[in-house]
Amino acid sequence: MLKESEIEELKKYCKQSRRNIIKMVYNAQSGHIGGSLSSVEIMTVLFHKCMKLVPKWDKDKEFPNRDRFVLSKGHVSPIYYSVLSQMGFFPEKELMTFRKLGSKLQGHPATFCPGVDAATGSLGQGIAIACGMAMGLKLDKKSARVYVLMGDGELQEGSAWEAFMDAPSRHLNNLTVIIDRNGLQIDGKTEDIKPLNDLAAKLRAFNWNVIEIDGHDINQIYEAIELSKTASHPTAIIAKTIKGKGVSFMENNPGWHGTAPKQEEYEKAMEELAE
Repeated sequence: MLKESEIEELKKYCKQSRRNIIKMVYNAQSGHIGGSLSSVEIMTVLFHKCMKLVPKWDKDKEFPNRDRFVLSKGHVSPIYYSVLSQMGFFPEKELMTFRKLGSKLQGHPATFCPGVDAATGSLGQGIAIACGMAMGLKLDKKSARVYVLMGDGELQEGSAWEAFMDAPSRHLNNLTVIIDRNGLQIDGKTEDIKPLNDLAAKLRAFNWNVIEIDGHDINQIYEAIELSKTASHPTAIIAKTIKGKGVSFMENNPGWHGTAPKQEEYEKAMEELAE
């Protein structure tokens, strides 16, 4: 369990990231706010407390046992970039180049961005990439782990379930998948469009170690990720979240899946996120 002082520090990082997300999307007038906001606590705890990282790593001289991360739902890159800047991979001021021509911070992550391990954006494929990474680390007898963040909407992709079937058969207990279960996708509620029903039961039937948590509870996130490091099977953490978390008029509103705020909305959101 984290100390109270650690939780308070992580909450400050979360608040900073929420402001960064709003600023980046407003400045670019393009981007995905809702799913970025729902993932803030997950990404903050993962990068600041759980992963073995070397900020500013040089790919030619990289730390062989550093952990890898795959943002399967690549459209929520604003939270990814915010956390990477906090970890020292590039200056925070570069966040304002988001989605600009020639920027390292494209709408979907690309490997020319410092700290990014996999180019993603085509939904349902991130977990397959991660399976390959995890298998390679096993074959090379490395202690590094692979973490994936997925959206629940992308679990409607068949390729994801092929990977869910494959990972246990290859004993990839160095793989942790975190599912941002906010219940919404671009067209509305996931359960109205193509229901996932009892997702935990499905994953257990595929021989995964499954942990269900509140995806905004910092301690629960931390403990679940730490537990996954000792599991004998690949782990799926189902994190129940609120899309648009932290901004009242964006919460549980599918309209903020890929919409940029107007000036009045931007000002209202930043006021709510003021320190």
